[in-house]
Amino acid sequence: MTTSQDAMTEGVSRAELLQTFNSLLQPELFKDYGPNGLQVEGKARVRRIVSGVTASLALIDAAVAWQADAIFVHHGLFWRGQDGRVTGWMKQRLALLLAHDINLFAYHLPLDAHPELGNNAQLGRLLGLSPHGGAAGRFGESGLGFMGRSAVGDAFATAGSLASHISHVLQRQVVLVDRPTRQTAAIQNIAWCTGGAQGYFESAIEAGADVFITGEISEPQAHYAREMGVAYIACGHHASERYGAPAVAAHVAAQCGLLHEFIDIDNPA
Repeated sequence: MTTSQDAMTEGVSRAELLQTFNSLLQPELFKDYGPNGLQVEGKARVRRIVSGVTASLALIDAAVAWQADAIFVHHGLFWRGQDGRVTGWMKQRLALLLAHDINLFAYHLPLDAHPELGNNAQLGRLLGLSPHGGAAGRFGESGLGFMGRSAVGDAFATAGSLASHISHVLQRQVVLVDRPTRQTAAIQNIAWCTGGAQGYFESAIEAGADVFITGEISEPQAHYAREMGVAYIACGHHASERYGAPAVAAHVAAQCGLLHEFIDIDNPA
């Protein structure tokens, strides 16, 4: 069924949409864990695009119901080192995409890193964090991590107050491992990198962070936090990465004259 909005939307070709995403996100700059860009080919022309965090069956189902021509996600279907057989969950997802001729676009690290629309930039804006200027505002491989401070000055006297703020904003309980050995009047340098970026903690420490915010925590990071006196806050993988995909998709949809809908599939992780 074609709506009046659809009739007013000419859309763009699949190739033009891919070029627009690539120009914005520059995937060639990253050594990633899977292919960035068009992962599944669908309709040659796109008018309606759904954004989401992960290309799950639930998201694809919702995109079908919304009559989408394309889906834009952070977590696609294909990852380095995975089993290449099309069985089980992979068959179900691919079958649904192919049956409805839906394009799947996925961008992983490029979506994290974009300085304005990416996951890190969007989470920082939501939490009221302002990156430092220049090179001081980035750390880690490919400058993926952000470093800054509260946008309203020394707003957080302790890591606990920052953790409470994050919990309130994201509406979920966070994990805090505090910094018992470091005594400062207030949090000065706040480092953050969304998702499963626990491996960036040591880089954040080396860059001078007082506290590190990410999605997940693994066993070693609790020890590093206590021993190095740098607080660690894990606020959820999905919860920290809900914001980049809709920001990028909405930006591109406006640029290309597309209809866009963000569909958030709840995930407690």
